[in-house]
Amino acid sequence: MFISDQTCYFFGYLGIAAALVFANLGAAYGTAKSAVGISSLAVIDSSKIFQGLIPIIMAGILGIYGVIIAVIANSQIRNPGFDDKKGYTFLGAGLACGLSALAAGLAIGVAGDAGVRAYAQTDGIFVGMILILIFAEAIGLYGLIVAIIMLF
Repeated sequence: MFISDQTCYFFGYLGIAAALVFANLGAAYGTAKSAVGISSLAVIDSSKIFQGLIPIIMAGILGIYGVIIAVIANSQIRNPGFDDKKGYTFLGAGLACGLSALAAGLAIGVAGDAGVRAYAQTDGIFVGMILILIFAEAIGLYGLIVAIIMLF
């Protein structure tokens, strides 16, 4: 077996790593940035802390997107007939999912921090904050859908 025969596995596993790493980076950033806002919310009105956890929960879901793609890709990478084309496709799928989740994590972190701080001041912003967070989460979901389509 030549080295070139192993290239497809390199790119396939690189796609798995990209999905996990970038999705978890997005989840970590969204969690950390939103947690700063929750700390401010707790100082102003501690009775709103549970509602303020919504951005952190949504950011955590982004990490799950990367795990889903990693598990699907890892189960398919062992199938016979895995070639260079499949390896490149798996790399693309991992990058699509991971980078979309990273972008969503950045959006959730910034919008979650500002939204939770505003929610500490007034209850009227809560529905708007949730809608903004849903649209930010959708960015990661789009990447997950595209990655699943690429893997099958």
